[in-house]
This record gives sequence, C-alpha cells and structure tokens, in this order.
Amino acid sequence: MSAKVVKQLIDNLNILVVDGNPYMRKVTRIMLMNLGAKQVAEASDGLSALESIRTMDPDVMLLEWDLPVLGGAEVTRIVRSPGVFPRPNLPIIMLTARAERHYVHEAMRAGVHEFLIKPTSPKALQDRLIAIMFRPRQMVQLGKYYVPAPRRAGVRELPHVEELPQLAQMRELNALQAVA
Repeated sequence: MSAKVVKQLIDNLNILVVDGNPYMRKVTRIMLMNLGAKQVAEASDGLSALESIRTMDPDVMLLEWDLPVLGGAEVTRIVRSPGVFPRPNLPIIMLTARAERHYVHEAMRAGVHEFLIKPTSPKALQDRLIAIMFRPRQMVQLGKYYVPAPRRAGVRELPHVEELPQLAQMRELNALQAVA
C-alpha cells in the first residue's frame, strides 16, 4: 500500500483520543497529526468519552485503560451494548501502559479491536489504524460478549463444551480418511 493512500485514509478519519493524562493526549494527537490525521478530538475521562462519541461520531477511538470516573474497560463495555449505546460497532484501540496479559485478555473480552502498549511508535499506531480500516472485523455476539469477530479464518463462533468431544471425533475421522 502506498504512503499516499495511507495518508489519505488517515486524513479522512475522525479520531477520538481518550486519556486522563493531558501530556499523553498531546503526544498521541501530535503522532496522529504527523501521520496525516486532521480531525483529532480529546476527552479526559470516561464520561466525557461517552458524550464525545454521541456528539462527534468518531471513526476510531484510542482509549487508555486508567481513566478517571469510568475506566477504559467500563467505557468499552458501555460502548459495546447494542440497543443501548448508539455506536456499538465503533473501532477501539486500547492504548495503555498496562502490559500484563490479563489486561490484554480483559480488553479483548470487553470488545477492543487492537491493543497497543505505551510508549508506542507512530508506525505501530499507523499499522493498527490501517488494520481497522482496511481489514475491518464484523462485530459478533459470543456468549455475553459483543466483540470483533476473531481474526482466524473460518471461525464462526466458539464451540459449546458439550460439542468438544464431537469435534475431536470429527478431527480423528478426518485424519484417518486423509491417511487412507
């Protein structure tokens, strides 16, 4: 993909940056503007993020885990409430210093599309924006979670526990047929 196409794609995005730290909001905004973004709005806490989504209708939200009032995970869960919140399919990139595996898993279960660790590079941020816009994933209901469809090809939904023995038998049968 050419740099011109990438710049044009990012140029047309309306991006919301949500972080409780004004310095980090500024750094992220500057990074986005250097990538070509023209429309970057900011919110300093979870409640103002929800209000900004309702009023400005962003294309992408960059969200910090640790926020005043409502944390990033809570904001994501509220946004991912079809029938309750007006934009349940809004692409969300969690941009946080919380690098532990359980934070990543919780963020994915809450419904974020991408996860970036601070400090991040402009290239990593650009790659996530491109992934969201050029390879968008449909939102699906997996149990009680409303999340982006898994990236693995052919995955429609997670199997139920009672289906696992049948799936194992089918795999064994397919393996035997392939050998024969």
